[in-house]
Amino acid sequence: MGTFKDFRNTIKPNWCPGCGDFSVQAAIQRAAANRGIEPHELAVVSGIGCSGRLSGYINAYGLHGIHGRALPIAQGLKMANRDLNVIATGGDGDGFAIGMGHTVHSIRRNIDVTYVVMDNQIYGLTKGQTSPRSAAGFVTKSTPGGAIEPSLKPLEVALSSGATFVAQSFSTDLKELTAIIEAGMAHKGFAFINVFSPCVTYNKVNTYDWFKENLTKLADIEGYDPSDRQMAMKTVMEHESLVTGIIYQDTETTSYQDKVIGYDEAPLHEADINLKETDLDSLMKEFM
Repeated sequence: MGTFKDFRNTIKPNWCPGCGDFSVQAAIQRAAANRGIEPHELAVVSGIGCSGRLSGYINAYGLHGIHGRALPIAQGLKMANRDLNVIATGGDGDGFAIGMGHTVHSIRRNIDVTYVVMDNQIYGLTKGQTSPRSAAGFVTKSTPGGAIEPSLKPLEVALSSGATFVAQSFSTDLKELTAIIEAGMAHKGFAFINVFSPCVTYNKVNTYDWFKENLTKLADIEGYDPSDRQMAMKTVMEHESLVTGIIYQDTETTSYQDKVIGYDEAPLHEADINLKETDLDSLMKEFM
């Protein structure tokens, strides 16, 4: 059984001091340890951006992919090795701009992958441009007169796309964030987790103090039922998406893998890949 220390390596993160991504990394390591898995049983796939570096800071299988493409890689890994715990990570630009199509279809497909988005409402790695999550009026180098587009609402998108697990957390609440990631890993299907992870260098609007003043814990809402999709959507809209906790979970819908006809229970790495001579002869006749 792995411990938190087992998921640490010797590579020191080069994020800005105070970046929320430090907490996300720690939460993933703690959640993996709490799940009782070993480092070789976890794969972390990331895209491009500050958050993309996370896959190299955890002692597990890791792949630093290309911009917006973490989810196709993560899904391929899970289909090839159903025994592997697969976590995809990225930023709001990675997941909600160039990778938005993959995000929606991953949610719709419901493959057993956990997707953690570090949402800082800005492009941090490229030095502070407006992202799809920046609010209207947001002033950056790319929108000096203020953004004229409304902010994308990922929770509403996830719920309307048929997500079976939707959650949101705040990077300062390590206990809640760890519990949510752990629950997402245990969920049999696609788990979408948005995390407010403030950029201390380029976003001076959506700061730690701003979130502390504006966030509402779902646990504090009397009678809230995370199994009720309509209640989830209504609550998210009423609170302008500024809620934390498990927003919605459907434990009845079958995951993608369990719907695939002929999908072997044994992972691909255990399969017999030796080709019989009769099979080879048959293939040769087919293509010659």
